[in-house]
Amino acid sequence: MAKSSRSRNRFVAEFESRLADMKIWSTMQRWRGILLRVGMDVLIVVLAMLLAYLLRFEFTIPPDRMATLWRSLVLVLGLKIPILLMFPIYRYSWRSIGLRELSLTGLACLTSSGAVATLELMIRDIHSWVSIPRSILVIDFGICLLAMLGVRIVRRLIIDTWSRSRKRGKKTLVIGAGEAGAELIRALEHDETYAVVGLLDDDPAKKGLFVRGVHVSGARADFAREKERLQIVCVLIAMPSAPAHVIRDTIDVVRQEGIEEIKIIPQLSELYSGIVTTSVLRDVRPEDVLQRDPVHVDSKGITGYVTGHTVLVTGASGSIGSELCRQALGFGATRLVALDFNETGLFYLEADLRQRFPDRDIQVMVGDVRNAKQVSRILEREKPRVVYHAAAYKHVPMMEAFPCEAIKTNVRGTRNMLLAACAAGVDAFVLISTDKAVNPTSVMGVSKRIAELVVRSQEKGKTRCLAVRFGNVLGSRGSVLKTFQDQVEARRPITLTHPDMERFFMVISEAVQLVLQASVIGQSGQVLVLDMGKPVRILDLARDVIRFYGLEPDVDLPIIHTGIRPGEKLYEELFTEEEGAEKTAHERLTIAHLENPSDEWNAALGQLEQAALNEQSEDVRRLLRVIVPRYTPPESA
Repeated sequence: MAKSSRSRNRFVAEFESRLADMKIWSTMQRWRGILLRVGMDVLIVVLAMLLAYLLRFEFTIPPDRMATLWRSLVLVLGLKIPILLMFPIYRYSWRSIGLRELSLTGLACLTSSGAVATLELMIRDIHSWVSIPRSILVIDFGICLLAMLGVRIVRRLIIDTWSRSRKRGKKTLVIGAGEAGAELIRALEHDETYAVVGLLDDDPAKKGLFVRGVHVSGARADFAREKERLQIVCVLIAMPSAPAHVIRDTIDVVRQEGIEEIKIIPQLSELYSGIVTTSVLRDVRPEDVLQRDPVHVDSKGITGYVTGHTVLVTGASGSIGSELCRQALGFGATRLVALDFNETGLFYLEADLRQRFPDRDIQVMVGDVRNAKQVSRILEREKPRVVYHAAAYKHVPMMEAFPCEAIKTNVRGTRNMLLAACAAGVDAFVLISTDKAVNPTSVMGVSKRIAELVVRSQEKGKTRCLAVRFGNVLGSRGSVLKTFQDQVEARRPITLTHPDMERFFMVISEAVQLVLQASVIGQSGQVLVLDMGKPVRILDLARDVIRFYGLEPDVDLPIIHTGIRPGEKLYEELFTEEEGAEKTAHERLTIAHLENPSDEWNAALGQLEQAALNEQSEDVRRLLRVIVPRYTPPESA
């Protein structure tokens, strides 16, 4: 007997396997689900009409109405079910049914009931074969609607409850019960990594509520209690609009309880698609907790400027360039051209952009801004609406050692792109500049000052040529913050050039938003300067990074002063005295007025570029002092 049963099981398994190979099994499974749903609605339609008659006649149907009842059943089955089948309500997965699917189900029910009422009235006028009281039609519609929606909602609740009870993952608590928190919990419902079992929010009005089935049990101050009660091992922070001090306090509270895995939904400026998914979760970074004022931009203005147009970004694989690409696409650019000579960086950038924006036209190009013919061909062919020129050498000590390279890229490369953009009829050319261009003491700084003047010299053309000047960005490659992070994670001493050194800092995503804003409101020839807030002492930044990792400065890790490097300044400036500071329509953007380059200046610029091409470093240094008299190199500082 057992042998016969095993043989039958093998036969069934082999039969199902062959059906699967012929793709018949999946089709049968799909039709099985549809037939079950249709069958359930057939039952609902029949029971709704029966119950409508019972309610209308107080559960005692008169004998003369029994014949009408059976005819009514024939009518509703023959009319309602075909109409329901015309709607796509049986092709939706009940596991993920939502408001849209429920609304469509309600519309299908209303349409089918309306069709029955209309046909019944028409038949009544012609023949008395069916004469359904109007009250029964109303009751039938109400019961049918409630039953069809109710069955679907209850099925979804049962599936969700069953899935949550069986879910295996890290016991996770979400901090933040706002819209972002709710969307995150929704995104995690089918994720096997995290099992969300708790929710905290400081808003007293939310305490006791359930957000997608998760109880809001208290505020952040209650974390220690909830951590023990729920056995939490992971915390997700869902407060993208919260100020830095709130994020810092939250991280401190969580770390005091020994939780090591903390992830965060980044700031709104980093949510390029505006949608919260599991892919946006990332580890907490030091820049998340540093003091800074939030940036607000005219999102509608930026969207209106780039939507439906092509945007070209140079230096696209760099920190600022790649963020410009993401933000431009996030604000609606239809086509993006990402230009860089770093083909490896472009490879990874393209993969990231295509994953984030699968519906956009993204074109990466390996090219060099120092090649005038190449960039001219690209601009003429692509005809972008705006060019964001971020390609530049930026490391001060490196450019002190290689001044010719700084001029080839930062000066000649800028001029190549600018002239090509003007010739192609681009609406706006935006140079990314730096605060090191103000009273420069380094080759890098003076090269960017000259690049600003090159942009200023093209003031009168049809293309709006402008520059945007700002300080250091947090988290960029090669930034001091990243250096400190690497040193702390390796438990090496923190190296600092001078204890009194100060710099302006801004988060990359916020700086780029202001660059996009500047491209909308800026006028030709202007240098727009970002309001970077108050300067930060690098020593304080180093101490903050050490504390971020739960260590004590000068106790767990020493801070060593190595001395100022060639070309560095103790502090940076955003304006010279002569430039002044004129307000714009945006509170975080100010205009710096540069002098108009003279004919002698243009002649000297040509000599400078030629000296750089001929690798004549000493002539380059001499001409830099001629072109920018304020330039004070280290030997004369």
